[in-house]
Amino acid sequence: MSPPAGATPAPPAGSTPGPPAGATPGPPAELIVHNAVILDGDPTTFTPDFADHWLAAGGGVIIARGRGSGWTHVPVSTAATVLDAAGAFLAPAYVDIHCHGGGGCSAEDGEAGLSRLLDVHRAHGTRGLVLSYVSDSIEGLCESLTVGSRSVGSNPALLGLHAEGPFLASDFRGAHAPAALTHPTAEAVDRILEAAGGTLAQITLAPELPGALEAIGRFTSAGVTVAVGHTAATYEEAAEAFAAGASVLTHTFNGMPGIHHRSPGPILAAVDAAHVTLELINDGVHVAAAAARMITALAPGRVALITDSTAATGMGDGDYRLGRLPVRVEDAQARVLGTDGALGALAGSTLSMDDAVARAVAEVGMSPVEAVRAASLVPLRALGLVAEDVECLLHVGMPADFLLLDDDMSIRRSWIGGDRVPR
Repeated sequence: MSPPAGATPAPPAGSTPGPPAGATPGPPAELIVHNAVILDGDPTTFTPDFADHWLAAGGGVIIARGRGSGWTHVPVSTAATVLDAAGAFLAPAYVDIHCHGGGGCSAEDGEAGLSRLLDVHRAHGTRGLVLSYVSDSIEGLCESLTVGSRSVGSNPALLGLHAEGPFLASDFRGAHAPAALTHPTAEAVDRILEAAGGTLAQITLAPELPGALEAIGRFTSAGVTVAVGHTAATYEEAAEAFAAGASVLTHTFNGMPGIHHRSPGPILAAVDAAHVTLELINDGVHVAAAAARMITALAPGRVALITDSTAATGMGDGDYRLGRLPVRVEDAQARVLGTDGALGALAGSTLSMDDAVARAVAEVGMSPVEAVRAASLVPLRALGLVAEDVECLLHVGMPADFLLLDDDMSIRRSWIGGDRVPR
């Protein structure tokens, strides 16, 4: 790693005392960030106090962390970077569990556009994402999953695959091609699982469809997280799905009935099921700030910020595709383009995770640590990628994936595996 412009030069390797008490022996530090506020921990007990936190990384992992002047005693490499954060926030890099594309490329484009897609989201603070596919025929979806599975495992930025459909309700299909929608069968479930080869992290389905409850059981038994979404389900039908093992609500408020005082629907069923994580597209378009504030208050610690981003993310206004459907982006809003040229349903977003987090603080009223947690630890928990008792992601031995954030939550600098990411 080369020192970024403006970084404080590292002290000579031989001029520092030994490591602080309790430090884990390991490689010398290649990066130290000090005078920061680390946004990592339980929001109910988090107290930043003073900007005297520091963190040291070497060999791609965090090797020490503390408060005060202890960073001055950490052994460093001769080419190390020591950065004075000057009171800025230091946060875990983000995780997006619902992402269709970016940089002009979609999940369905396969390996050809994957690097560009990942680069766009990495530049906005996302260190790992789940690649999402829109509804297709079972054959078409299986072909896409097989291609996508080849990259999972070989690319640490890919946390798994997500099939959003085709087991969805027609009346709430949004930007999913109606001809692709179908009911789940045991054969279809088995074909999907086989095609993904153990890389399917999540599937979204409508639990009121015939065979849906049985499908939930088959998917969860295979280690796949089941999400309820694009659904006409009543409160009771959604509650039954959550009792059967479904544990996520796909982009809360979108693609489902709203909350009515005599027909509370799937949203309040998710709120009432304590194990359920509620996804939120926090772009100011899909969900109004007042509704986002309500849901974060009703389900504290269980809201996961997602992008639902499309190929248009990181690009600009123009014409794109989302699966089988043509999409037009105007004023950064993506909508299905009808044959008559009229714009229809919202078709994903052009959102990035850093914008979602900034809006969560500025518009929704989440604290900085709550917003960061909703974009990192909560989505990891939703897919079972961290244990339920894990409260911190920036502890010794963890990957050196972190962000330096200004007061407005914009990214000043970011590192993945200890290497600085170009902005």
